[in-house]
Amino acid sequence: MNLFDSNTWDAKLQPVIDLYRGKKHPLEYEDLYQLIVMVVLSAQDSDANINKIAPALFQKYPDFESLSTASFETLFPLVNKVRNFNTKSSWLLEIAKTLKSVDNIPTTLPELTALKGIGRKSANVIMREMKVPAEGIVVDLHVIRVAPRIGLANESKDGNKVEKQLMQILPKSIWGEIGMAISFLGRETCRPTNPKCRNCPIQNDCHYPLKTI
Repeated sequence: MNLFDSNTWDAKLQPVIDLYRGKKHPLEYEDLYQLIVMVVLSAQDSDANINKIAPALFQKYPDFESLSTASFETLFPLVNKVRNFNTKSSWLLEIAKTLKSVDNIPTTLPELTALKGIGRKSANVIMREMKVPAEGIVVDLHVIRVAPRIGLANESKDGNKVEKQLMQILPKSIWGEIGMAISFLGRETCRPTNPKCRNCPIQNDCHYPLKTI
């Protein structure tokens, strides 16, 4: 695949960044505690499903302190509709006991990924929502699909590989916003089937071979 000149990507992608800059993540969290919990639960699951089960969970466990006192038996009924809930429950209990307070949430990629259940994608999401300097790029399933389609990366199902390609070609100045911007583009416009190419802000630079503009 012939990628665009890396020196021009920031300009070509600026319309997407401008469209979605600062837009809140689809997970309907109200504070950083909820963000951490929901990000962990959302791995290999849908944001919509996590948003659905979250209110009851946070009513019973409103903060890290209360969650740290939970047991598997009390937590399971609140998360048993989440994919891989057994493992995720274990991760959440360990995170709660480790952090104890939102004041102790790490703000760097190495520190976040050292927590159970938080990989690079999750850490990048958390850092973006916390508005701390980006050390990587959010790469979710939408970015994995859309980045190769528009010509930003080679096709791969490995999010870490896609992120590495994006970090090599994109200026660091846009890392913090570009991942979620592409994700939102994939959710709203660059759909898996019947993408709305005519509504795309980068339609003139997209490499998608099937576009009908």
